[in-house]
Amino acid sequence: MATRLSGPVTRVEGLTRRFGDRTVLDGVDLEIRRGEFVALLGRSGSGKSTLLRALAGLDSGTGGRLAVEGTVAVAFQEPRLVPWKRVAANVALGLDVPDPAAAARAALAEVGLADHGRAWPLTLSGGEAQRASLARALVRRPDLLLLDEPFSALDALTRITIHRLVLELWARHRPGILLVTHDVDEALLLADRVLVLADGRITHDSRVDVARPRHRDHPELLALRAALLTALGVTPEETP
Repeated sequence: MATRLSGPVTRVEGLTRRFGDRTVLDGVDLEIRRGEFVALLGRSGSGKSTLLRALAGLDSGTGGRLAVEGTVAVAFQEPRLVPWKRVAANVALGLDVPDPAAAARAALAEVGLADHGRAWPLTLSGGEAQRASLARALVRRPDLLLLDEPFSALDALTRITIHRLVLELWARHRPGILLVTHDVDEALLLADRVLVLADGRITHDSRVDVARPRHRDHPELLALRAALLTALGVTPEETP
């Protein structure tokens, strides 16, 4: 499926973030267009989540220029569901629409949880909780959807199912997406572009022009995988 893009949903120029004497972001430049699926890779502590938090408006301590057009929603590694509210109430939390309950029901139906609105969060499986987290993000109809390693705690089979769901929802609603991940294969299977963040800057930017659904053994993906591992400072001997 070809990606149909329009104007930028976010543009970052010279973004900086320091914590004491430590520089985490050092002049980051980034543009994400509407309908574009971008994955961001980097070693632990490279600043991936710091960049995502800045884009989400959760960090006021940055320097440089940062502009986001429209609404932003975030799904984190932990679903962060409020345990004393039922699932539908979690999805509708803070939602400013005429009928939040109806909007929450529709969003839960989209992610396959139509029968779970009255459930308590602690009764959900890990995959169900992430589906609820996605519903909570998508019910806001975001122009920019930020995903902060939301699949990392899932088992392999559940992860495949949620990958497919995310691609379906993205194809239907066409937000710009920034997925933060440690998983090179995950980035290549999902994204239109894959970036590497190192030393506080975007040091690598590759387009992924392979039709979906993708298979890991596609020659272009294998070549991109090798290039990304090199950009991450990983040798082939260090990978499975």
